[in-house]
Amino acid sequence: MDTINALSVQLAPHNPRGLLLHNPVIAASGTFGYGDEMSGVCDIQRLGAIICKGTTLAPREGNKQPRIAETPSGMLNAIGLQNMGVEALIATKSKIWAGWRVPVIVNIAGESLEEYAELARTLEGVPGISGLEINISCPNVASGCMEFGANPDSAARVTSAVKNATSLPVIVKLTPNACDIVAVAKAVAGAGSDAISLINTLKGMAIDTKKRKPILGNKTGGLSGPAIKPIALYMVYQVSSAVDVPVIGGGGIMTSQDALEFILAGATAVEVGTATLVNPAAATDIVEGLESYVAANNVKFAELIGAAQR
Repeated sequence: MDTINALSVQLAPHNPRGLLLHNPVIAASGTFGYGDEMSGVCDIQRLGAIICKGTTLAPREGNKQPRIAETPSGMLNAIGLQNMGVEALIATKSKIWAGWRVPVIVNIAGESLEEYAELARTLEGVPGISGLEINISCPNVASGCMEFGANPDSAARVTSAVKNATSLPVIVKLTPNACDIVAVAKAVAGAGSDAISLINTLKGMAIDTKKRKPILGNKTGGLSGPAIKPIALYMVYQVSSAVDVPVIGGGGIMTSQDALEFILAGATAVEVGTATLVNPAAATDIVEGLESYVAANNVKFAELIGAAQR
């Protein structure tokens, strides 16, 4: 059995451009930089895809330090979308990506519908960019600093704005901080999202008992790592049974066994994030683990997707 071909997945089956991955393992946004920084520590071409760090219209310096705090079985981060801005990304990174086999997806974040749409238009037709992932966990300044992903209506509006501005495959990344993540998933699928990824980080904080103050400069941050895996797995199980577009699962995936759980729960692909900060080769290790599992069990990968639902 050819394990490389056996692991291939299509993330945008309803989009004319499609988004075919050689395997279902994706480097998550914010944990893998722009990909080129990691080329010296792992074989990035072995990955299914790379999602670059969150990109905004203008460069952002991010939140004040400290931005990261270790927690039991996880970590808190409050980076604040530090990035070079979309024009610098196009000028310095897209030309590199255009020479890679591994597809690169750009994670985009805005503070208004107009910003999201402008980002999508700006990235349309740029060589080296295979798709967009919409981060709808950012403050919606125009609506009183609520998160776009907190309710179905606002999530659907931003999805439609991006879809109307680009022909690229569009993935919407859901926040677990919504009251009803299934309702949000159905709304973005109905608005044309080609795929859905979940979950983003959970809101949390840590306090320094000596200083009697929050550890993070931003006071609160996003919790990730193994601590959130059971929550993420349950939400993937819920959402994948409720929508008819591919689901990308993530949240606490450290090993190929973790990845397999998400796939059995209904995920077509998985995003590996915090694990990369512990082991830079975690994502490629997971690819190898899935290849070994498929070969050892003589099973087609498609048969594993959602098997725990049946």
